[in-house]
Amino acid sequence: MSIRCSTTSRRAVLTVSLTAALALAISGCGADDGGKTNDTGSSQSSTPSEEDKGTKQEDTATGENVDPNVKLAEVRGNGLTLVINQVKRDSGGFVTVQGEIKNVSDRVRNSSGWEGAETAIVNGNPNSVAGATLVDKASKKRYYVLRDTENRCLCTTGIAPLPVGESTPIFMQFPAPPSTTTEVDFTLPTFATTSLKISG
Repeated sequence: MSIRCSTTSRRAVLTVSLTAALALAISGCGADDGGKTNDTGSSQSSTPSEEDKGTKQEDTATGENVDPNVKLAEVRGNGLTLVINQVKRDSGGFVTVQGEIKNVSDRVRNSSGWEGAETAIVNGNPNSVAGATLVDKASKKRYYVLRDTENRCLCTTGIAPLPVGESTPIFMQFPAPPSTTTEVDFTLPTFATTSLKISG
C-alpha cells in the first residue's frame, strides 16, 4: 500500500470518528430536558416531590400537624408548664399524645425525671418523656409509652435543657384503650395528673 493511500485511509477513519462523536454530542444535548421528564413523561428530578415531603412530615410525630391554639389540658411542675394540644386514637391501635413544655421559671430547667424510673427505659431513652402513663379508670388499667425491641420509646427523646421562656414540643404513643374508653388520666413525672379526652 502506498503512503498516499495510507494517509487517505487514516483521514477517512478520522472523519468518520469525528462525525460520530459530534452526532452523539448533539443528540445528548437535544435529550437534555433538565431532568424534567424521561421517555414515559415521568419526573427524573433528584429533589423530593411535594408528596414525598408531605409523607415525611406525617411520619414524624413531632407536633407539626397539631394546632398550638388548642389547649386540652395544662399542668405545672418544677417551674414548667405542660400544655396538651392533642390526644388522638389512631387506626394502628395506639393513642398519640402531643403537646408542649414551656419553662416559666427564672432559671434553666431540664428533663430530669421525665424518663421515669424503669432502668431499661432510663438507660435507652435519656432526656425523654418515656415515663408518661395513661390510666383508664373504667377498665382499671395503666398504659405505658410504647417501645421498640431495643427499648427505645415511641416518644420525644434528646430534650435539651430549656432556657427561661423557651419551650419544646413533645409526643408520646401508648397502646389504645378499648374504643369505649373516651377519657383517661395522664401523668408525666414531676407534673400534676390531668384528665384527657381521646379523639378519633
